[in-house]
Formats: sequence, C-alpha cells, structure tokens
Amino acid sequence: MSSLAHAVNDSATMLRRNLKHAVRYPAVGFGSAMTPILMLLLFVYAFGDSIGAGMGGGRDAYLDYLTPGIVVMGVAAGSMSTSIAICSDMTEGIINRFRTMDITRSSFMTGHVLGSVVQTMVCAVLVVGVALALGFRSAATPLEWLAAAGLLTAIVFAVTWLSAALGLLSKTVESASNKPLLVQFLPFLGSAFVPADSMSPGLRWFAENQPFTPMTETLRGLLSGSAIGSSGWIALAWCAGITVIGYLWSRSLFSGGVRR
Repeated sequence: MSSLAHAVNDSATMLRRNLKHAVRYPAVGFGSAMTPILMLLLFVYAFGDSIGAGMGGGRDAYLDYLTPGIVVMGVAAGSMSTSIAICSDMTEGIINRFRTMDITRSSFMTGHVLGSVVQTMVCAVLVVGVALALGFRSAATPLEWLAAAGLLTAIVFAVTWLSAALGLLSKTVESASNKPLLVQFLPFLGSAFVPADSMSPGLRWFAENQPFTPMTETLRGLLSGSAIGSSGWIALAWCAGITVIGYLWSRSLFSGGVRR
C-alpha cells in the first residue's frame, strides 16, 4: 500500500471513530444547533416586526434577511465541539496510544476536522429546515443552492481548522470550550442581524472588514437569487486564509506535542 493510500485509510478510520462518538453523544455535536435555532426564534418572533419595519418590510421579510446570518452563526458555533473533542483526546492520554501505533500522524487531525465538518453541515441543514418551517422562502436556483452549500462547506472547513488549533493550544477542556467564543461572537458584529450601513461609523467599518460579513452577504445573495458582487471572492479569500492559518498552526502544535 502506498503512503498516500495508507494516509487516506487511516484518516477514514479516524473519521469513523469521530462520527461514532457523535452518534453516541449527540448532545455534544448537535447541541450547537440549538443556539442558532433559539436565536432565530427569538429575533423573528420577539423583534421581527419592529426590525423588519425599520428595514422597510415586516416579519417575513426580516426572516428572509436573518436566516443566512443565523446559518453562518451556527457554523461558527459548531467550532466549539471541535476544540473540545481535540483537547479531550490530547489530555486524556489516547493520543499517546495513537502515537505508538503504526498510523499516519496527520490522520488524527484529519479525522477530527472532517468529522466536525460533517456534524456542522448537518446542523446547518437543521437550521435551514427550521427557517423553512417558519416561512423562509428562497428564490435560489438549484445551482445557487449548490453554490451556497459549497460556500458553507468552505466556511466550516476554515473555522474547524482554526478551532482545532485552539483545542491543541488549550490545557483543559474547559478552556477549550471558551477559546472559540470570539469566533462565535464575530457574526454578531457583522451583517447577520442588521445591515452594516445602519451601524455607527466605527462599528460599521469593523463589520464591513471582518470575515463573517462577506460570508453572510454572499450566502444571503445566493439564497435570495440576487447578485453577490465582489463579496463572493472576498468570502472565499477569507476562507482560504483562515484554513491555511488554522492548518499550519494545528500542524505545528501537534508536531510539537503541545501539552503544557
């Protein structure tokens, strides 16, 4: 068996391991879907009429505006489970056993990341399903839905690698659950809930130049069937940059056997 085939086989084994953990403990993985769903219900039914009226529409119009932002927020929230799972493996000693076995070193991280991507994408589908049940309607074509799924996958992949590095950096599971909070908070300071041009000048500048705003605007444009302009390329550039940083950071920490 070639080294590439060996690495793929080992990564698939680690992926199955992490997916089995997700099935046995669904509250850890799918619990992250509850936050965006609850936020969706809160903002639509508690604030939807007033915010929608301020944006020139009503509750239904605000639901159509809010849903893409909530989906992106849910993707960011899913990063917590990655950080916790990796930190748990690193602190409970199982990683020492893996290092004594004849497996590809990269398969441990690859399995965790791919497993988290699968879980987070399932959570995103659940959020979209709830939004559709509430009345969200999309004018997207099948090709635009496919592009939206591809964009979400790229976002999940990027955020997951960054979260993996934070998990490796953490000394305890508790700290691993806290470190991704900044990532989860960023969508609130973007255009997920209200347009960036409605914010004060300083906050508007930050909202327009942080990664989650072009991601949200691109997803919103795809799901509404409208033009996305340059936000698509900007969103993909952010995804690529975050992925590279997260991957290189994770590989450096894992290769160094970080356990402070």
